[in-house]
Amino acid sequence: MQITHCDFPETDPGKNIMNSRRKPPFRCCLFDLDGTLTDPGVGITNSVMYALRKFGIEVAERSELYSFIGPPLADSFRKQYGFDEERTNQAVAYYREYFRDRGIFENEVYPGISEALRELRQKGVTIALATSKPYEFAVRILEHFSLIQYFDYFGAATMDGRISRKADVIAHLLDEIGIADRDGILMVGDRNQDIAGAAANGLPSAGVLWGYGSREELRDAGADILISKPAELVGLF
Repeated sequence: MQITHCDFPETDPGKNIMNSRRKPPFRCCLFDLDGTLTDPGVGITNSVMYALRKFGIEVAERSELYSFIGPPLADSFRKQYGFDEERTNQAVAYYREYFRDRGIFENEVYPGISEALRELRQKGVTIALATSKPYEFAVRILEHFSLIQYFDYFGAATMDGRISRKADVIAHLLDEIGIADRDGILMVGDRNQDIAGAAANGLPSAGVLWGYGSREELRDAGADILISKPAELVGLF
C-alpha cells in the first residue's frame, strides 16, 4: 500500500459528462472525505463551537457552521470571523483539542459508500483519498470505519498548513500515483473546492449530491457529472 502524505440527469451518469472531451470508463478515483465518504457534521461543528467559545463567541444554530465542512480550517476562521493570523492559529489549535479524540468520531459513513468502494476495488480501480483534512486525522477516520482497506494512496493536508488547499493536495497526490494519462482519473467530492481543485490539475470531476454542497454550487463550479447516490459511481469505471 502506498502512503502519501449541468442541470443534467443523475441517472446513468456515464452518459452525462458535459463540456468535457473526457469519457468514461475511468481507471482511478480520487475521493474527498468530509461530505463525500462520511458525514462529519456533528464532530466538525462541535469542534468549531468549542474553539469559538474560547473567544467568547456563541453560535445559535449548528447549521451556521456547515460552511466549515470542506474548505481548509484556517481559511474558514479567517473568512467567517475575520480572525487575523494569530487568532486563526489559536482557533485551529483549540479546534484540534476537541476534534482529536472526540469530534473525529462524531461522524458516520454515508449509506452505500462501503459497498461502492468494495465494487470499485473488485473492478481493479485505483482508489485514492484527496482531502484537506490533516493526514493523521483522515487515516484514523478511515481506520475507524473500516474503509482504509479500499485505498491505495492517501493525499491529505499537512498539520502545519503547508499543504491544505485541495488543488495542492491533488497535485502532490498525482505526483505520488504517477499516472501520466489524467483523462482516466476522476475526482469525486461534494464542495466547489473539490471541483476547482480537480480542474486546476486537469482532471474531470463528479459532484455528489448527498454532501454539503448544493446542486447549484457544484454546477457553478464546473462539475462534469452530478451523482445522487454512491452506486452510480461504479458505472463510471
